[in-house]
Amino acid sequence: MSKQLPLPVDLTGQVALVTGGGTGIGEATTRLLASFGADVLISSRKLANLERVAREVSRDTDRKILPLESDVRDESACQQIVAAAIDEFGRLDILVNNAGGSYMYPFLDTGVDRFDNNMSLNLRAPYVLTQAAARQMIDQGKGFIVNISSAAGMQGVRGGAVYSSAKAGLQMLTRVVAAELGPKGIRCNAIAVGSVASEGALRSWGKFGASAESMGAMNPLRRVGMPDDIAWGVLFFVSDMSSWVTGQTLAIDGGPMLVGGLEDV
Repeated sequence: MSKQLPLPVDLTGQVALVTGGGTGIGEATTRLLASFGADVLISSRKLANLERVAREVSRDTDRKILPLESDVRDESACQQIVAAAIDEFGRLDILVNNAGGSYMYPFLDTGVDRFDNNMSLNLRAPYVLTQAAARQMIDQGKGFIVNISSAAGMQGVRGGAVYSSAKAGLQMLTRVVAAELGPKGIRCNAIAVGSVASEGALRSWGKFGASAESMGAMNPLRRVGMPDDIAWGVLFFVSDMSSWVTGQTLAIDGGPMLVGGLEDV
């Protein structure tokens, strides 16, 4: 009989910071990290959502979940989020840059104000948060950063010139941070998310007359993703399951959508 290997997932004693932690992927990630032993600071612009998640996850996992209302488009707010995690828990092991938004406008209708707002949320905020968190992680000699990117950053999307560019930039930021900070014990990876049925995505699809069924029909697995699908990817990147993985972007998107060829194989 072969010897059973231990599951390389134990976050006991670790502290995570999850932005956009009040709904969708952020909420699912918070629940999963806490279920494996982590205490978590969650932030977003809507305190009511954060307080609900903190209350429910603390009850279910017996971990400490700290809600903090904040807008990551504000550079000083990013610094304050990281400082709050360190002040409250004494350390910071995991940063999940999840807060983001897909503001879709035709290229010729996308003014500089929309460009700046989109870049601030989807690229500058992760940049500032990563820089602040990395300093603490370097002192500890270890840390994990996971950037929630998008399939739009890999292949682009119509109406999303800025969003696609920001997410592509986030993926390159991931590679450079991994290369520079790997020798200091920090691993940095990204997830390129496909169509995930979060609250915000469902509202957005509805505006264009789409549904979870119609969006899911476009990929090989014939369904949209769920927030938990992404949360498991985050857990992979912050655990010893990925101990020799850094600087990578993992597509969790239901599979490749190929153009041309046979309609039915």
